[in-house]
Amino acid sequence: MTSETSEIRPVARRLARFVKPYRGGLALTLLCYAAVAATEPLIPKLIKTVFGEGFETQSFSVWWVPVVLIGLFAVRGLFGFLGQYLLNWSVSRTVMDMRCALLESLLKADARVFTSLQPGTAVSKVVNDPQQVMNLISGPFISVLRDGLPAVAMLGYLIVLNWKLTLLSLVATPAMAFVIRTVNSRVRKMGSLAYDAQLHLINKVDDVTRAWRVVRSFDAADHERARFAERAREVQRNSLKQAAAGALSQPLSQFVASWGLSLIVCLALLQAREAKTGVGDFAAFVTALLLLTSRLRHLSDLMQPIISAMVIARGCMSLLDMPVEPDTGTKELKDCKGEIAMQHISLQYPGAERPALDGLSLSFAAGRTTALVGSSGAGKSSIIHLLLGFGQPDAGQILLDGEDIQGLSKSNLRRQFAVVSQDIVLFDASVADNIAYAQPRDEAKLEAALRAANLWDFACSLPQGLETQIGANGSKLSGGQRQRLAIARALYKDAPIWVFDEATSALDTESERAVQQALEQWAGRKTLIVIAHRLSTVRNADTIHVLGAGRLLESGSHAELSALDGAYAAMVRAQHGD
Repeated sequence: MTSETSEIRPVARRLARFVKPYRGGLALTLLCYAAVAATEPLIPKLIKTVFGEGFETQSFSVWWVPVVLIGLFAVRGLFGFLGQYLLNWSVSRTVMDMRCALLESLLKADARVFTSLQPGTAVSKVVNDPQQVMNLISGPFISVLRDGLPAVAMLGYLIVLNWKLTLLSLVATPAMAFVIRTVNSRVRKMGSLAYDAQLHLINKVDDVTRAWRVVRSFDAADHERARFAERAREVQRNSLKQAAAGALSQPLSQFVASWGLSLIVCLALLQAREAKTGVGDFAAFVTALLLLTSRLRHLSDLMQPIISAMVIARGCMSLLDMPVEPDTGTKELKDCKGEIAMQHISLQYPGAERPALDGLSLSFAAGRTTALVGSSGAGKSSIIHLLLGFGQPDAGQILLDGEDIQGLSKSNLRRQFAVVSQDIVLFDASVADNIAYAQPRDEAKLEAALRAANLWDFACSLPQGLETQIGANGSKLSGGQRQRLAIARALYKDAPIWVFDEATSALDTESERAVQQALEQWAGRKTLIVIAHRLSTVRNADTIHVLGAGRLLESGSHAELSALDGAYAAMVRAQHGD
């Protein structure tokens, strides 16, 4: 087994699993093209009849020739159309299933995957690659049916006409196979390099699109233009090398075939002169041989697109191999009160020099507002990371209403939380769809959430009201409006535990106060976890946990911690400029 075959086979087997459900459509495609192939020998047969008997007086009416020809090509056209349509139906369904499977893999992937997976790469592998793979494969498949089956039929006809010359015409086959194999090896190598280079180019465009404000504020257009041009040139060079290697396949195979064809035509002429056979037999044999050669010429290009398809398929199939988020919990928590206890939690990220959380123990009382404060790197975001089940602690346990969250299913655990993070993520949909995201739409709840987020008047003033599209990631909104919309989405979810991670940092003082007053309405009914650097946001919290280097430094109310004159009091003085 060659290395090329050993690389292609595993990918081909995985692709076959997506194609298998639509094998019925492929079987009908095969039958349609088999019907077309069955008519192929009729063409040289008709030529033999015309040249052999057609010039004899009263042998047959000349008007039968157009009738037979038109009828023959009408039948071929009908079955050719049906075969093409059935194949496209099977291909489009296969592409849809591949895309769904790739997206499913993304949805279930472990959180660590997204630290290295570029969004542009994911988009290309899920949306573009399946279509490109199936287009590249369906082309050779059509060629095999459209040219391979008629070639087999024509070969059978040639054997009937003159089996000795037909077998002799196959002497060039080993030389053609060697040429094609050598070229395909080069195509595969260049195809892999071109695919990787194209993904890098996609990621660069993704970076420029997402960070356009940064690019322009740093006046970095020339810098980005140069980096893009460098990567684009790399794609162009590798694509050209791949195309050049593929372009060699057909002329080289034709050159080798021309030697065999020349020899056979000469031998056919000599045999015809010696046997004194009619011109009809010679014309039939040469016509059939030329038709066979034409079909084989098309078949010589089959491997290049297949190899390219396998290279691309191997890249997109890597998404299916991503580690799945562990979800071993089976318990379902009902009527959650929101009582959280973290007991001796330790967490250290791979490659980090020190732990993010170091034997941390703290609690969040049900129906109370608890604030987490501390300098950057103190461990605040790591706590939320663990509470939502995005990672597992190295030691210790987290209890929710007395249940270890490791025993809860991930979906059940996350249903208990509504989160607004400092990195606002919105969808390219309407205002209403963003607020009622993944939940049944309720107009009264929509209005209540928008009013609580101090966004109702603005939403009503929009051209289409709540149905107004907000653009990619809320690009049509200001920073404060995006943040208030994210807050409204969390309020709409009405989960027992709300997490606000720097949720009001982009709001003006009036909007921040309006949101705080709205949250106070749920005091005693919701467990609120607030992370803030601006201490004025958390001074009314029932409990404030002060963190440092992954440890709990102090706990208490604003008044208690101020009187303690410790780390929290020092932070307050620093923010007041004292």
